[in-house]
Amino acid sequence: MATTKYWKVWLTPNLLTKDVDNDYIAEVSTSKQTLRNEDIAQRIVDEGSEIKYDTLLSIINQHDRIIREAVCDGYSVLTGVGQYSPRVTGSWIGKSANFDPSVNKLTLDMVLSKEMRDALSTVGVEVLGVKEGGGASIGLVTDTLTEATDGTITPGEDILIEGTKIKIVGDPDLCGVYFIPRDAPEETIYKVERRLTQNDPSRIIARVPATLQPGAYTLRIVTQFTTASTLLKEPRTLEYEQPLVVS
Repeated sequence: MATTKYWKVWLTPNLLTKDVDNDYIAEVSTSKQTLRNEDIAQRIVDEGSEIKYDTLLSIINQHDRIIREAVCDGYSVLTGVGQYSPRVTGSWIGKSANFDPSVNKLTLDMVLSKEMRDALSTVGVEVLGVKEGGGASIGLVTDTLTEATDGTITPGEDILIEGTKIKIVGDPDLCGVYFIPRDAPEETIYKVERRLTQNDPSRIIARVPATLQPGAYTLRIVTQFTTASTLLKEPRTLEYEQPLVVS
């Protein structure tokens, strides 16, 4: 299919290949632009639908609820976007082992539908260059309990944050590690209050707040660090492009 849309990407150092020079990964620059059901309903109205906005929004929300209920009943659900399949993670020791919430987690696998794969075949990529920011960036987040690097995190457990110039120093009222819900107002934030297990320019080990509810979060680091002997005059804000998900 002909290319009709483009994703704009920034290149950032690939922290998974520390021994390979000049290795980068791509970050989609529009990943923070989140559409919600209200936006989808409005787009349908803008396309000329005769169904009223409130009715459309109600139908879309009902569609989501039915999918959630079906998955919770153990069904696999296939839509025009993808197939959602229930999965339980973690190890089970012994034939008579029971579900242990401290080890096992309920989650979903998602496989793209044919319609979605066909749609992606029309998307091109425009490289904007190497991402700037004084060399400061968050490159990779690992859940130390599960060793997952796919964005899933565990409340009450540690995450390893790897990057460049991420050490937390400066004004204690402003600087720190934050989790911001993606589907909540900006003022709804969770700050890591527990002392950081590790706090170095390239590695931070932080305890995920136990109060985090299921959902998607943006990881934010605020720091005045720049070099071992110099602090920035104002705090710098860094955000991890990939959403972190509590299931």
